[in-house]
Amino acid sequence: MRVLARLLAQGSSLTVAPPLSTDDASTLTVVVGGGRGSVLRGREPLGGVWIPLHGRLQCGTGNGETALCTGEIRVSEAEPNLHASGRGNALWVAVLGTRTAWRSALGAFGEPPVADPPLLPALHVADRALRRDAAQLARAVRDGQEEVAIEALLDRIIELQRALDPLIARCPGRTYAQRRQVFLRLQRVRNYLAANCHLELDNDALARMANYSPWHFIRAFRAAYRQTPHACLVEQRLSRARRLLHTSPLAIAEIALASGFENRCAFSRLFRRHFGTTAGAMRRNDQLLQA
Repeated sequence: MRVLARLLAQGSSLTVAPPLSTDDASTLTVVVGGGRGSVLRGREPLGGVWIPLHGRLQCGTGNGETALCTGEIRVSEAEPNLHASGRGNALWVAVLGTRTAWRSALGAFGEPPVADPPLLPALHVADRALRRDAAQLARAVRDGQEEVAIEALLDRIIELQRALDPLIARCPGRTYAQRRQVFLRLQRVRNYLAANCHLELDNDALARMANYSPWHFIRAFRAAYRQTPHACLVEQRLSRARRLLHTSPLAIAEIALASGFENRCAFSRLFRRHFGTTAGAMRRNDQLLQA
C-alpha cells in the first residue's frame, strides 16, 4: 500500500487529480486540512473517510452535503464531484482513494474480497481511540511518517464497517453479495435522509431513489434498520435539532423549523421523549458547561 500525504492550510484549496489516485493502484491520499476556508475537491470518483478533529467539516458530492462535528466519522463510497471545506477553526483528516485503491488497502489487512464498492457509505461515531489514531496520523503527515500511522486508523475503519454486517444480513437476497447491494441502495437513501431531513420527503420519492416500489422499499428498509423510513426521518430531524442546539445561536423555535418541524409543540414533545429532556434545558446545560 502506498500513501500520498497533502497538507491543506487555512484559506487554501487542493484538487485531488487522477495522477494522485490512479498512478499506483494501491495509492491512498491522506489530506490534513486546517482552518477556515480550506477546500478539497476531487476530479474523479473517490471513496473516502472523513474525520473532523476540531470544529466542523462540510463534505459532500453532487447528491448533497453533510456537516460533520467532532465525534463523528463519515465513510463515503466512490462518488464524483467530491468537495469538502472546514468551518471555523477546523482541523480534519481525510483518507481518499479509488475503488481499486481501497480494495488493495483493505486486502493488505487481510479483508476477504467483497463485492463493489469496497467501502459502504455510513456515518459512524468516532470514539476517543479512533480520534487519537486520526490525530496521530495528522501529526505523522507533518513528519513524513504517514505510511506507518495509517495502519492503526484503517484497522478502526474495518471494525466500523464490520458493524454493518447484521444490517446486511437482515436485507432480502439469496446471497451475501445480493444482500449487500440491497443494503447499499437503502444506505444511500438513509444518508440522503440524514443530509436533507429538513425537507418534506415522502416514501414514493425515497423508493424511486432506491429503484424500488414503495411497498418493497418500506419492507426492505424496515427489515434492515428495524424502523420505518418516516421514523428514521423524525430521528434524523431530532439529531439535527440537537446538533443545532450545541452549535447555533438560533432560537429554539427557529431550530425546530430549520430541522423540518413546522409544529413547535410536536417538536417539544418528540424532543423530550427521544432525549429525556427539553431543548431549553439542554441548551441551558450547554451554557453552564461553557461558562
